[in-house]
Amino acid sequence: MKKVISLPVFCWLMTISMAVTAQTETMNLWPEGKIPNFKTSSVAEKSETDASNILRISGVTVPTLTAYIAPKENATGAAVMICPGGGYGILAASHEGSDFAKWFNERGISAFVLKYRLPNEKAMTHQHEVPLMDAMQGMKMIRENAAKWNIDPNKIGVMGFSAGGHLAATISTHYNMGPKASQESKPDFSILLYPVISFLPSISHGGSRDNLLGAEKSDELIRYYSNELQVSEQTPPAFLVHAMDDGAVPVENSIEYYLALKKHKIAAEMHLYPIGGHGYGMRTEGKGSLANWPAAMEGWLKSMGYMKK
Repeated sequence: MKKVISLPVFCWLMTISMAVTAQTETMNLWPEGKIPNFKTSSVAEKSETDASNILRISGVTVPTLTAYIAPKENATGAAVMICPGGGYGILAASHEGSDFAKWFNERGISAFVLKYRLPNEKAMTHQHEVPLMDAMQGMKMIRENAAKWNIDPNKIGVMGFSAGGHLAATISTHYNMGPKASQESKPDFSILLYPVISFLPSISHGGSRDNLLGAEKSDELIRYYSNELQVSEQTPPAFLVHAMDDGAVPVENSIEYYLALKKHKIAAEMHLYPIGGHGYGMRTEGKGSLANWPAAMEGWLKSMGYMKK
C-alpha cells in the first residue's frame, strides 16, 4: 500500500531539508598572476577517488577556498577553515574535508575547505613557506567577508587532520611570525585530529617533514616548524583527538602540544583512544570507543559557545 505524507509533515521535512542545505562557493585564494612563490612548471593538479572512496588531490599549485555557508535560519555565527591531511603530498579532500563541512553546516557552523598548495620545488620557491601562506590568506578572506557570510569575526577557527593538523597548528602558532604576519590570520580556536605537530626526530612523521621542508631542510627549520616549541600566551585554545596505536603519527605529537598549551595556560581538551590507527575521520566503525569522538567535539563546541546548546 502506498504511503501518503500529510501536508504538515511534508512541510516539516522540507523545512529540515532547507535548514541543512548550505550555499557553496569556490574561490581562488590569490588574484590571477599574483600567487606568491609561484614558479611556472609542468606540475599538474590531479584528482582521483581510491578504493576506500577517498578523494585524493595531488599536484596542487593553484590554491582555493570552498565555502559551505550555514543557512541563516540556524547559523550560530561560528565558522571553521578545514585543512585536509595527506602528508603534504596529497589532500584527502573528502573524508577530511567536504564531509566535515556538511557536518558543521548541519549544526549551524559555516565551513571552508582549504585546498592549499602542496610543497614542490619545481612549482614554487621556498616551498616550506607556501602552505602557511595559503592558510593565512584563507583565514584573512573568511574574516574580511564575515559580514557577507553572516559570520562573527571573533568565532573563526581552524581544523586539520594529520599534515593538515600540522598546518592548522602552524597557523595557530605562527600567524604573528614572518614577513606576512597578520592578526587577521589568527584562528580563534583549533581542532586537531591525529595531527603532525613536531618535526623533532623522536616523534616526527618523516614524510610530512621532508615533503614540507624539501632541500632547505635544516635544524633551524625543523625547530621552527615543531609547533610544540612555538606555543605562546597568544596561541588559541585547542581540541585534540588521537589514537594511541597510531602507527603513522605518534600520539606524542598531540600530547606534547597539549602540555605546551597547559604550560602557557591556554585552554585545551584532549581525547586519547586506545585503538583507532590513523586517518579515520568519522569512519570509526570497529574502532571501539573512538566512535565517541565526534560527540565529544560537539560538546566542546557547545561549551565554547560555537554551537547552540
